[in-house]
Amino acid sequence: MKTLLYPAVIVLALILSAFSAKAQEQEKPPTAEEVAATESERLEKFLKLEDWQVFYVDSTLQHDFVGMETELKKMQEAKVGNYNLYLEIQDQWYIRIENSFKKYFTEAQWNKFLKSGMSRGHKDSYKRRLKAARKAAKGEK
Repeated sequence: MKTLLYPAVIVLALILSAFSAKAQEQEKPPTAEEVAATESERLEKFLKLEDWQVFYVDSTLQHDFVGMETELKKMQEAKVGNYNLYLEIQDQWYIRIENSFKKYFTEAQWNKFLKSGMSRGHKDSYKRRLKAARKAAKGEK
């Protein structure tokens, strides 16, 4: 019985140490540059982008994610408490990114991006803009 218990304890300790190491890694949020690199790699594979498209997508994301992060940090440092203002800034940056992507993607890639390839932020932004457009069409505030 003891011979079975020792390996189980060792395996359990290894698993717990792996979870502990993973938890420590998760304490540091990724930088805007890391997020941009990850997203451009994901889009490259998902949309089967050509090399020149990957270059422009990565450049766009590197620039715009850093710009968005900088602008949001300024608002946070100014202690702006209105959550909707943060969302508006994110939406403005996502619109810039989408406008750039439209230039670089083929029609098929763009449609695939819109249907299921959008990142969560893009999808959320798109839904908010759609909801605002519907309200504006109805004459609501």
